[in-house]
Amino acid sequence: MLSYRHAFHAGNHADVLKHFLLVELLDYLNRKDKPWWYIDTHAGAGCYALDSEHAAKTAEHAAGIGRLWQREDLPEALRPYVEAVRQFNPHGGLTFYPGSPALAMTRLRAQDRMRLFELHPADVELLQKTFAGEQERVAVRKADGFSALRSLLPPPSRRALVLIDPPYEVKDDYRRTVDTLADALRRFPTGCFAVWYPMLARPEARQLPERLAALGAESWLDVRLMVRTPPRDGFGMFGSGMFVVNPPWVLPERLEAVMPWLVARLAEDDGAGFDLEHHIE
Repeated sequence: MLSYRHAFHAGNHADVLKHFLLVELLDYLNRKDKPWWYIDTHAGAGCYALDSEHAAKTAEHAAGIGRLWQREDLPEALRPYVEAVRQFNPHGGLTFYPGSPALAMTRLRAQDRMRLFELHPADVELLQKTFAGEQERVAVRKADGFSALRSLLPPPSRRALVLIDPPYEVKDDYRRTVDTLADALRRFPTGCFAVWYPMLARPEARQLPERLAALGAESWLDVRLMVRTPPRDGFGMFGSGMFVVNPPWVLPERLEAVMPWLVARLAEDDGAGFDLEHHIE
């Protein structure tokens, strides 16, 4: 299905969690001079105008990045992500939100590379325009990222962050996420893989973190941010999670410091909270 457009949800609470961790993971890779690859299986449009018809219709960013981007009391670990968003809004108003590829680009060095997959025809065209001047470091392909990922693993650098971030519009996205990660770990067991997932009442969503953990990676971390009580009618996303394989050993401590603050700022009712599980060798 190609009806999903991330512009409707740009900058919401799920993006805050996902992109805070994305910046954290890339900054950790940058501690060493050795090059790395960033691979995005569902890259979207790359950057989003928050006053566009799609974004303005739902204005989900107001309850997400809108609550954070002007604060001066940010936890130290959260500051690089928020400062990256500010780079795209230099004139004071919050008018643009960088998607995962645009945020990754703020971390990319001369020796690093980005490989971006997107299937939606309108979004892939926008993505290609965004990175039109970066053909040497950035490659954009109109392709199914689930299937295309295997052709890049392992990358020449043997250092990479792979973001698996499908829309989960259809049930099969859950199965394909598990299968894709399992295949990726066989091809590139030392890579860092980050899987975003929605928190929904549907059984596929509830079971996904356990299925990912059951793949048997030696080191993994699962963090979940809930911003509201699960709806009684069973409809609607009340939070989201990030499952990270081969995370930095310092990540649990940094999340313990950030997540309570983040919950307090993004909470929509008394059901807000977070969970953090990890097993790091």
